[in-house]
Amino acid sequence: MKHRDRPLEQDDLLRPRLVDLIDMRHELVKLAALIDWEFFEREWAGFFPSGTGRPATPPRLVAGLMYLQHLHRLSDEAVVERWVENPYFQHFAGEVFFQHQPPIHPSSLSRWRDRIGDEGAEWLLTKTIEAGRSSGVVDDDSLSRVSIDTTVMEKNTAYPTDARLYEKARAKIVALAQEAGVQLRQTYARKAPLLAAQVGRYAHARQFKRMRKALRTLKGYTGRVMRDLRRQIDLIPPGTFRETVLDTLILVSRLLHQAPRGGGKIYALHEPAVDCISKGKARVRYEFGTKVSIATTINEGFVVGMRALPGNPYDGHTLAEALEQVEILTEQRPTIAVVDRGYRGHGVETTRVLISGSRRGLTPSLKALLRRRSAIEPEIGHMKTDGRLARCPLKGTRGDAIFAVLCGCGHNIRKILNHLRYLLAYLLAAITTTLSATVIIRGENQRSRPSAAA
Repeated sequence: MKHRDRPLEQDDLLRPRLVDLIDMRHELVKLAALIDWEFFEREWAGFFPSGTGRPATPPRLVAGLMYLQHLHRLSDEAVVERWVENPYFQHFAGEVFFQHQPPIHPSSLSRWRDRIGDEGAEWLLTKTIEAGRSSGVVDDDSLSRVSIDTTVMEKNTAYPTDARLYEKARAKIVALAQEAGVQLRQTYARKAPLLAAQVGRYAHARQFKRMRKALRTLKGYTGRVMRDLRRQIDLIPPGTFRETVLDTLILVSRLLHQAPRGGGKIYALHEPAVDCISKGKARVRYEFGTKVSIATTINEGFVVGMRALPGNPYDGHTLAEALEQVEILTEQRPTIAVVDRGYRGHGVETTRVLISGSRRGLTPSLKALLRRRSAIEPEIGHMKTDGRLARCPLKGTRGDAIFAVLCGCGHNIRKILNHLRYLLAYLLAAITTTLSATVIIRGENQRSRPSAAA
């Protein structure tokens, strides 16, 4: 059901308003005034077509919690807990009086993310761009010059090994059989875990012949359990649970028949869409997640576009989509895009693309922009260390698309808050300097006046 508008809060003699408790010069208070909250109440109403049921949570509360969550690198549970403790969080989310109880259950944020999707997340990013322009963090001219690069957003999975995957697949099939009431011939509940641990010991001791033999045995255990449940699939009544069992059997069959080398491999049973991406890093040879395209302004490093790219596509083939997203979010097409050498062969003609290492036909101003290409690298690093881009906890490719955009929102908000914080410090320092100079001048004037006795 669509959300209801917040009722007008009347004054209470026993409860002071939040504006009377907090410092109105705080950066979160200033940021709350820069964001168009009515936009979410107007646009997100379309995600609730039904007119029956309990009214939805106010959109400003959910949008504010998502902003705060990615601003401070918090989980769903942590951001709700800190909301209860922090009056600035409550004011930012639209509360009038201090609340002593959590506003929602943390699982409501998951359901809201499913409702709004990647489109609603892009609206959140659009409002941060507008707030950045209003606060002076980013200039309108800077939006026409962007720097684009890709990185890997790792998935919330363990490092994939064949022994671990076979053992997890066996345990999952046995659990489904027990839940369905199917009696398996043998579950290998004692032998398989010990054998999976022994595979790791053999690999550590560099006894690869024994390791491969133990791995084949463990793979056989998983295959026997899978075939045993598949023969008795008719004992499970038709329904949703049977579909779940069939999907699991298909997934395990893919795991057992996949080749050691090649694409389309399964690296996690709970996340089959995870890609193995090699970015040429010396410290990390392979990363398991999804590729993310990031577009930032060259001068300020402000995020104006962010998109998850499942399937590990070639960087040059993603440039057109990245520029299109920037045009949608900022309502203007970038005239210059600075990229690295991985974007050669992009095929974009409407925007001038400067590739790192190019030298021909460049003016001094274009050379200066090209030297700024590497400035996007520390911005990506901040999004991974200060934000949540290092690991995505949301499920599936849809969760990757939503989470990537929200990480861009958190990065923009951190930049806006730093700007507001430094601006306030500069104003206070200027006021202090002016008062000190006034006091000194008055003291000198008093000393220079002749005394009455003289």
